[in-house]
Amino acid sequence: MNKLFRVGILILVALAVGCAYLPESKKIDYGTAAKAPPLDIPPDLTRPSNTTQYTAPNVPSSGVAVYSQVNAKNKAAQTQKSDESVLPDGSRGIARIERQGNHRWLVVTVPEDKAWNVTKAFWQENGFVLKKENPQTGIMETDWAENRANVPAGAIQGFLGKVLGTLYSTPERDMYRTRLEKGPQAGTTDIFISHRGMVEVYVSEGKSETRWQPRDADPTLEAEMLRRLMFKFDGVSDTEAKELAKKGDGVPTAKALDKARMVQSPNGGAMLVVDDSFDRSWRRVGLALDRVGFTVEDRERNLGLYYVRYVDSDDKSVQEKGEGGFWASLAFWRSKDDKVPTKVQYRISVAEQKVGGPTNVIVLAPGDSGQADVSPIARQILDLLLQQLR
Repeated sequence: MNKLFRVGILILVALAVGCAYLPESKKIDYGTAAKAPPLDIPPDLTRPSNTTQYTAPNVPSSGVAVYSQVNAKNKAAQTQKSDESVLPDGSRGIARIERQGNHRWLVVTVPEDKAWNVTKAFWQENGFVLKKENPQTGIMETDWAENRANVPAGAIQGFLGKVLGTLYSTPERDMYRTRLEKGPQAGTTDIFISHRGMVEVYVSEGKSETRWQPRDADPTLEAEMLRRLMFKFDGVSDTEAKELAKKGDGVPTAKALDKARMVQSPNGGAMLVVDDSFDRSWRRVGLALDRVGFTVEDRERNLGLYYVRYVDSDDKSVQEKGEGGFWASLAFWRSKDDKVPTKVQYRISVAEQKVGGPTNVIVLAPGDSGQADVSPIARQILDLLLQQLR
């Protein structure tokens, strides 16, 4: 038995050394993101999969399955599947990436509802679990996932990482938020993807304790996911996608973004001035909200309003639900006695001073005055947006 064990170890080492000569792996690989069991499941148990392979169709109280009901259900499932591949036959070029400075977004010649289904299928096919889905606001958000391409390749760790899966992991996690909006042209949809990252760091000298903390958004990951989603809409195969990747994304370099600055509003509050038109400023503010991690509950483009939610990170009930999110970074300015009500909604106004810009961005005060909010948190919100708009 000991001899067989030693032979097995030698085989594993030989295979691991051989991996050192394999080509470099893809820079992005979330293939196992959706396969890890949730934390509330004991390690020796696994949750049954959500497959419908063993699920009986809905049966009336009589115990007899009616063919018309089952057939209607099957047709509905086929319709949903067809929406995921909504592309016209023989059509290419219905999706394109547009760029404004280092901000990119996807424009597809597909109605918003069908674009939603294709985008949802895209994330699931890439191994992500969707944590939030809200077709009304056009926002979907993935759960935190590990980029397995960051596991060292060509070494014993790389081999063990691929063979043993979650037993070897990386100290980084990624989350993506996707926002869909009706495009300015009829029948088009604008799709924005923003990245948020976390990194695990040691918090004790003996390296016995770690903590997860936010890391900067990665525009290269956002651009790569947009490119892959574009290929999804255009029906490009994996082989074609690799060839196209070698040629670049074909997106022309746009001029640098016009500057944004903070000034004082007429009533003494804070206000951002973006030297850009309303259309471009609206997109930039939306991307900034996504990157910072605000919860956008609603938006009215015709009024130039974003409705965002603030969650008090000091609220224990909120912490238990895990709703603190990035808003925890706003807690540093508050005193212990300065409590903010949980789940407060704020309105962010985007309005042109004149046609073609510049554009003012303010947090509106409660009520219908239309003036800027003069509270400390309103200024902090604008500070966070300014970091992204510069």
